Amino acid sequence: MDRPYLDLGPCGPLRGVLRVPGDKSVTHRGLMLLALSQGEGRLFYPLKAGDTLSTARVLRALGAEILEEKGPEGARLAREEGPHFRVRGQGLRLKEPEDVLDCGNAGTLLRLILGILAGQEGLFAVLTGDASLRRRPMGRVVEPLRAMGASIDGREGGKKAPLAVRGGGLKGVSYTLPVPSAQVKSALLLAGLFAEGVTEVVEPVPTRDHTERLFRHFGLPLEAEGPRVRTRRAEPFPARDLTVPGDFSSAAFFLVAALLTPGSEVTVEGVGLNPTRTGLLKVLREMGADLEWQVVEGEAGEPVGWIRARYSPLKGVSVDPGLIPLMVDEVPVLAAAAAWAEGETYIPGLSELRVKESDRVAAIAHNLRALGVGVEEGPDWLRIQGGGVKPGEVEPFHDHRIAMAFAVAALPVGVRIWEPHWAEISYPGFFQDLKRLCGAS
Repeated sequence: MDRPYLDLGPCGPLRGVLRVPGDKSVTHRGLMLLALSQGEGRLFYPLKAGDTLSTARVLRALGAEILEEKGPEGARLAREEGPHFRVRGQGLRLKEPEDVLDCGNAGTLLRLILGILAGQEGLFAVLTGDASLRRRPMGRVVEPLRAMGASIDGREGGKKAPLAVRGGGLKGVSYTLPVPSAQVKSALLLAGLFAEGVTEVVEPVPTRDHTERLFRHFGLPLEAEGPRVRTRRAEPFPARDLTVPGDFSSAAFFLVAALLTPGSEVTVEGVGLNPTRTGLLKVLREMGADLEWQVVEGEAGEPVGWIRARYSPLKGVSVDPGLIPLMVDEVPVLAAAAAWAEGETYIPGLSELRVKESDRVAAIAHNLRALGVGVEEGPDWLRIQGGGVKPGEVEPFHDHRIAMAFAVAALPVGVRIWEPHWAEISYPGFFQDLKRLCGAS
């Protein structure tokens, strides 16, 4: 069977204004908390893509009523009844599923829902996913949940899916994250809503804080003190509407595409500017990028605004490893920028990228070499020799961010992208938006 591919570029100047789909992290978490609430709430401008539709499907299997509604054409704000999910929750008590819960490719879903299911007294559930998800490490979530009293088993002793969980009997713990992970932190905080006593997560390195912001939005118990975040058993709480900001990770591809393509100027509007997500902006500025941004509003505690990028000759840098947790999903597109920068770019602290949808360190190195870029790969680092790329072929390795990042990397010279549909995991319509900004049909 022939593999699908897309030939893209070479592209002239990118120009225009763009609004990217809703934030994937906020959509996952918003759906889950609405499913645990009482009454009906609406999630406006959610991401409707492979991963988040998996979350909606799993929550429906657990008893939540979730309807997709479009809203009138051109609506932009929650009060204008824009596109949304309408969710009627089950309260803090979910329904036992009748079948295995399929999480698709969504690692965030599998890890966070484990925390919720672990707290459901007597409920039994089995969770699995696609081949990629079944390879990803789950022990980092299972181990601390077991320390809270959770009954979880699975492949390789619970380190890999499929996983079986029998809920109930949780007690709060204090747990220090050995590796920075917003997903592990979130799973423990969600479990803490059902646990006896206080649940505390200590993170030596800050990670994205969408869960904490949403806890505050819904009035759930939360205390934050330096690196410590605490919660406790929750009382039933009412549903509240929530508007999802544009996804910064999705915006990053267009910002870098504009920086790399002479004559370009692109503005992304309505995008989330949560400081625990925007480490890439700091690195690109250090590389010489002409970037402007401003927060203009806030939704559910999330700062929202616009970012403008103009073509800029870039220079290589040595990236501060402390910034990696604040830009972990943007490393592939940073590598695209580094391929065009003058000189060498060194990116350390990449151990987490080995266990994403693909081994992203290996995938980045493979595709850079395919585009004629010099690269060295270490256990948790990349060293990239900039200066430009050559036309070539991109292998996404079943990974949405690799597909999009290397489309951007070779956009000025032309590229063939194998299996471009992987981009739909987080950004349906990505290639159409890219062609529109390039002036293509």
